[in-house]
Amino acid sequence: MSGFFKSSIGRKVAMALSAFFLMFFLLQHLAINILSVFSPDTFNEVSHFMGTNPLVQFALQPVLIFAVVFHFVMGFILELKNKKANGVSYAKNNGAANSTWFSRNMIWSGITILAFIVLHFIDFWFPEINTKFIQGDWSGVVEGLEGYRYHEELVHKFVNPIRVGAYVLAFIFLGLHLAHGFTSAFQSMGGTAGRKKTLQNIGKAYSIIVPLGFIFIALYHHLNH
Repeated sequence: MSGFFKSSIGRKVAMALSAFFLMFFLLQHLAINILSVFSPDTFNEVSHFMGTNPLVQFALQPVLIFAVVFHFVMGFILELKNKKANGVSYAKNNGAANSTWFSRNMIWSGITILAFIVLHFIDFWFPEINTKFIQGDWSGVVEGLEGYRYHEELVHKFVNPIRVGAYVLAFIFLGLHLAHGFTSAFQSMGGTAGRKKTLQNIGKAYSIIVPLGFIFIALYHHLNH
């Protein structure tokens, strides 16, 4: 296994697999969060189920955190290895002649997204860990609030326009990152043969629809709180 990660192909395959997992998670995360716009009660019910389900909390959540850390660490390693080897960035084919500036500088969008993840953890994940595992409160309710607390907490986070602006900017960078990373992941797995154009179109749609969905949620709650 150590030999696999030492090879350039092995690292790229590992990077692609973590990317697939995270892209699937983004779809699932968007599907749940969009409920907060159309059905707050359903959003609360689903959030409580996900937040108290042992499989999600003790199995899937650690896997997700590992995948996030692994993806970014592997991305930085690939960037450094390739720059050291030939002075170009990961997934660069033939310089500026056939790749965009953004595709040659995925590291910067990655750093921006990583900073956003830290903010997102501070806003949502750390408070949840404190409530459930430190305070021991798994009820999903708070005194003085009817029903579960999740929708109210979500809306509260998007009152501050500076925070909303940070979220919007981060999701724009996420879209730019995905625009290149989606096809690149399939390419690393050898899945683009004869289907590159189709995958590029799917990647473009994914990289636009998913970030726009999250931006819509943030703006909706900000404008309607």
